[in-house]
Amino acid sequence: MMAVFNRRPVQVVLIVGVTTLLTSYLIIFHNCHEEHTKEVPTTLNLRLTPSRPSLSLGPCTCPDKSVLLKDVLPKEQREELVQRRAKEFQQYKARTTSVLSTLLFALPNSPLQYPIQGFTVRPLTSTLIPGLALHAGQRSSYKVLLNVSKGVLNTENPPEGVTVQGDGEAGLIMESTSLVNLNLLLAGVSYTSSMYHIHTGDLASFLYENHEAMFPITIKQPNLPVLYDMGTDIRSHVTITTKTFLRYPQLKVLLSSIRSFYSNIEVIIADDNFEPEHIKGEHIKQYIMPPAQGWFAGRNLAVSQVTTKYFLWVDDDFVFTEKTKIEKLVEVMEAVPELDVLGGSVQGNQFYFSLRYEEGQEMDGGCLHRKMNEKFHSLPGYPQCFLANGVVNFFLARTDAVMKVGFDPKHQRVAHAEFFMDGLGSLLVASCGHVSINHNSQNTANKVQYARFRHPAKAETNYKMQLHFFKNHLKCVLYE
Repeated sequence: MMAVFNRRPVQVVLIVGVTTLLTSYLIIFHNCHEEHTKEVPTTLNLRLTPSRPSLSLGPCTCPDKSVLLKDVLPKEQREELVQRRAKEFQQYKARTTSVLSTLLFALPNSPLQYPIQGFTVRPLTSTLIPGLALHAGQRSSYKVLLNVSKGVLNTENPPEGVTVQGDGEAGLIMESTSLVNLNLLLAGVSYTSSMYHIHTGDLASFLYENHEAMFPITIKQPNLPVLYDMGTDIRSHVTITTKTFLRYPQLKVLLSSIRSFYSNIEVIIADDNFEPEHIKGEHIKQYIMPPAQGWFAGRNLAVSQVTTKYFLWVDDDFVFTEKTKIEKLVEVMEAVPELDVLGGSVQGNQFYFSLRYEEGQEMDGGCLHRKMNEKFHSLPGYPQCFLANGVVNFFLARTDAVMKVGFDPKHQRVAHAEFFMDGLGSLLVASCGHVSINHNSQNTANKVQYARFRHPAKAETNYKMQLHFFKNHLKCVLYE
């Protein structure tokens, strides 16, 4: 979050012996929001370079039995795909990296005071920099320099005896024979960004004698809150969503079971059957799609029509029972508002998994390992619930959070973990065992036709792996 550089020769800065470690400390600033900024000026990079390790990524590890994704690419297109992916990855980095993620070091015994975290300004808006001050011993004169790269600095009514150079520019030089007056001036320095951007950042350099401090400035357009009126009953809290294909008999059983426990809750159905059948009933919305559009396209459509804070996803062959207590899932989500997705149990099977991701080298791509039945710690106050990276198809989700990730319609068949892969790092996921639903094992009337879509050919499996290669910038995947 900050850095202080003693501007002595480089060899002194790099001493890392035991005695130095007793008196030095490290603070790392990393902003993980999506941001796009220009490169820091070369002079700033040069000042940072001696005191920080290389941030280049090494090759990630592909465990035994991993699928090497280059091997599933068509040979005649392989080189072209690699080049196109590299270009697209550069665009991705431009949108998601920032000077605010630069690794900065803080060395001890600095006389400079400055904000180390939380200084956020609105774009193109003048904002006072809080906490700027100099704490120095007796001198005949005090001189400090303040520099930024994506904005300008201004002062207010310099006290008597303080000289200022660069007011209204990217660099300020302030000098005074009075430390008190200099600090009065520093307390009135403001920063204004030069260009409009909804979320970016700047690094400010603050210098005095042999000391240099660097601190981040977050430039961010504030978000309007998006709140949901929860109302007084479960119908105003949750909408039930499902997708149906070639399984109308199972769907009707599901709807009947829902009405046995929730008489007026809204149900949204995405339907991509070849011969759509009108589903009757109050509080049911059926959206007809072109035939066989696929699993994720249907999920996108259904969730896009939800107006409640939460939606409950169910498959069309599930059956509600007395243990399908939506209220209990809502209770957990309301008690732990950081949660985005909360899975339940399908006939006692919670079906949870972890995702381990290493970014890897830029040209090679990353490594992803999905491990079934691996979980993290339990939720505070809810020992029957625990954090994971993915859960079963029966889950309660925060509508706005899921809409930001979405369900990639390129995945038409046998896609579920892919949603949680896309949401890794964005969605906080947990699983609870105290709310369950049943599975309707009745065979579909169109068993042969359904199986043809449910179990894709090898070509479609290869297509999914090719998507992981390009879209997710992966070198290899391992499903366990």
